[in-house]
Amino acid sequence: MQDFIQAIADEHVYLFDGAMGTMLYAKGVFINKCYDELNLRNPEIVLEVHKQYVHAGAEIVETNTYGANRVKLRSFGIEDDLRHINERGAALAREAAGNGVYVAGAIGPLGIRIEPYGPTALDEAREFFREQAAALRDAGVDLFVLETMSNIAEIEQGILAIRDICSLPIIAQMTIGNDKRTIYGDTPRTIAQRLDLAGADVIGLNCSVGPDVMLDAIEEITAVTAKKISAQPNAGLPREVNGRQMYMASPEYMAKYAKRLIHKGVKFLGGCCGTTPDHIKIMADAVRPLSPRRSFVVVERDASVKGSDAKEAVPMAARSNWGKKIVAGEFVTTIEITPPKGPNPDKMVESVRSIKAAGVDAVNVPDGPRAQNRMGAIAVAVLLQQRVGIETVLHYCCRDRNLLGMHSDLLGCAALGLRNLLLITGDPPKMGPYPDATAVFDIDSIGLTNMANLMNHGLDLGGNPFGEPTKFTIGVGVNPGHLDLDYELRRLEWKVKAGAEYAITQPVFDVAVLERFLSQIEHMRLPVVAGIWPLLSYRNAQFMNNEVPGVSVTDDVMERMRIASDKSKEDGLREGIAIARETLERVRGRVAGVQVSAPLGRVDLALQVFEGLVENRAIPLLT
Repeated sequence: MQDFIQAIADEHVYLFDGAMGTMLYAKGVFINKCYDELNLRNPEIVLEVHKQYVHAGAEIVETNTYGANRVKLRSFGIEDDLRHINERGAALAREAAGNGVYVAGAIGPLGIRIEPYGPTALDEAREFFREQAAALRDAGVDLFVLETMSNIAEIEQGILAIRDICSLPIIAQMTIGNDKRTIYGDTPRTIAQRLDLAGADVIGLNCSVGPDVMLDAIEEITAVTAKKISAQPNAGLPREVNGRQMYMASPEYMAKYAKRLIHKGVKFLGGCCGTTPDHIKIMADAVRPLSPRRSFVVVERDASVKGSDAKEAVPMAARSNWGKKIVAGEFVTTIEITPPKGPNPDKMVESVRSIKAAGVDAVNVPDGPRAQNRMGAIAVAVLLQQRVGIETVLHYCCRDRNLLGMHSDLLGCAALGLRNLLLITGDPPKMGPYPDATAVFDIDSIGLTNMANLMNHGLDLGGNPFGEPTKFTIGVGVNPGHLDLDYELRRLEWKVKAGAEYAITQPVFDVAVLERFLSQIEHMRLPVVAGIWPLLSYRNAQFMNNEVPGVSVTDDVMERMRIASDKSKEDGLREGIAIARETLERVRGRVAGVQVSAPLGRVDLALQVFEGLVENRAIPLLT
């Protein structure tokens, strides 16, 4: 299992367990008992709850140590058992988790007021947290969860205490009321900004409110931080039923909101008070289609193919003309076309004939971009290579096929002569016309890159030989303008280690951003093809900036397009092509090539961007 810091960086949405206290209470443990002490006095009941959550689909289980700090244990007269309680709590969680589930060391509030709201000094609070965290660290937890905190100053001391003793990842979660504020009046924005500054690896909310209020608060948090987000709401608000406080939100209700929370950017999802294994199971079923599974372990390119069964890969220059030009350092050119919506490819084929005639090296064929209904990318690529005689760069995504299907598809691509791949995770179905469609996401683009690299050595993903190696040139996508650039750089490092041989960027509108990005990846020695999009109008610029994942249009480009589009449609179009040409001229010499998109299928516009570049053929300006 990968380190949890890698889990934070990958694209998978992880599911926490639910409420330990709710389950223990349901099993007959009265609320006046010390639930943490059960780790020593009745460990079987704690272990049983952990196992129920793991069986339900939880990927992270929290230790039963929420109140196992010196202050709270002192009220039960068992503070001297602090280390033993925390260590046993971690051991029980680990026993239930096995090798495939993470164990989070749970640390709750101290239960006292700290300065300036009470007599406990900040340093004293920090020492209380440090003592408990050290016990959990020594017991081998994978990460820490500081949770249900109302006072930002208190959770800051918890973060500092953990950082005093180790570098394990920290998920820091505050609790708010129905007014979306803490009892001290802090807003979600303030919470996010303070916890980000304090050094939390993941920022979130838990307890006190149901998923509806938490959804609105999470939206405010994501607006001010690039950190990953967690959310563990209660199962609604409790109601008194026959003298007992009951949480009324059904598993189906929680699952519905789980989807909404993911859409708002939540990566770590779970439940707090009132949440049971039944809730977690239904939530897991709801979350699975929206989330890529974990990447396969990324190994160094050479290490992944060691063994007597591996064959020598065909040199990249011998696999395709595209690969040959990249290896030779020649500037490659390609146009991205969109597959047709219907079954007739004739119009698309004719437009691609003009691309070949212009001397462009290849055509990029996207695979269900933005989860839209279009002809399959593999079929389109084969049609174009056979009817037009131009090489294609096939986009291939993980969304629609399981591992078996992807392996079969790639073998078929090899047999049909499709050599150039751009491997991507794929846009989730929620972006398309059928948002409830099931997505597979057995692996993400890193795992798919591993697969293609192994196939180039005649091995399947399990390392089993299948005969003649494939001859793929392996490309990956990259976003130089990613909001969390460290995350994007880490993923690119893993892609290169997995076998990536070139990369194609999202459309670039800020060359300075691309130049900074290229300087940060020089050590990877990875050829980069810059994506360029000729804007059609100011409205098109707004669409690209707001609705296309990973694309950011700069303010100056937006203003240029606004001014030109205000004059006329034609002026807006000319300005968009002029901006694209300027971008191409600026990036040429810095990148291995360019991919120009054909917006709305307008191949003629893409060709105008290449005027005078490909084979020195002049392509007239639009008139």
